[in-house]
Amino acid sequence: MSTAPRPHHSMLSLEQAVGAAPTLAALQERIKESRWCLDQVQHLIPSSLRLQVQPGPLQDQEWCLLVKSTAASTKLRQLLPTLQQTLTQRGAQVNAIRIKVQTSGR
Repeated sequence: MSTAPRPHHSMLSLEQAVGAAPTLAALQERIKESRWCLDQVQHLIPSSLRLQVQPGPLQDQEWCLLVKSTAASTKLRQLLPTLQQTLTQRGAQVNAIRIKVQTSGR
C-alpha cells in the first residue's frame, strides 16, 4: 500500500483566521468589548444573578445583556442606572443598556 505525499497546508489558528477577515475581526472586537463591559459591572450584580447574565451584542453604543429568566431581567433592570454610570465612569462608549431574556431552544 503506497501513500502519496500529502500537500502541506499551513494551519491558521482561529484567531489568525479571524484577524485575516475584516468582518470577522470587527465581530471579534465587538465581542471583546462586550465582555469587557460585563467585567466592569460584574461586581454590581448580586452573586445569585451572575450565572444568569451573559454579555450580548454591543452595537451603535447600545449594549445588550442576555439573561436566563424574566425574574432575573426584572432584578437586573433595577440596576441599570448604576451599571450605566459605572460603564461611563470607566470610559465605555455605551449610551444605553437593554436586557433580553433568552428563551429555551434559541
